[in-house]
Amino acid sequence: MIQGGCFCENIRYAIDEGNYGVVNCHCTMCRKTSAAPFVSWLVIPRKAFHYLSGEPKVLVSSDKGLREFCPDCGTPLTFVSSDRPDGIDITTGSLDAPDDFIPTTAVHEDSKLKWLRSTE
Repeated sequence: MIQGGCFCENIRYAIDEGNYGVVNCHCTMCRKTSAAPFVSWLVIPRKAFHYLSGEPKVLVSSDKGLREFCPDCGTPLTFVSSDRPDGIDITTGSLDAPDDFIPTTAVHEDSKLKWLRSTE
């Protein structure tokens, strides 16, 4: 079982073991909602994910997207898009073992911060 949760540990979740994709998203919404230059996501089937404890708060970030985060410490946890109703994306930074999940691709690179290109 893959596990993770928020910084204050009020929210914990579990993910069924599987071979999942990991992407770096450079979209403006991910940057703004995480206050980071990009967000790495573990992309999984929704049925493979469940909360063990705590209740996240939901942010409607667009007409297609919902994001969940801890209402106490603010840790971003998930993203769900109506374009992929059977999937859910989990922030790799909220995983207990994020080093086990290496990004293999990037999305929305058209909005990638220019200074990231110079640091690669």
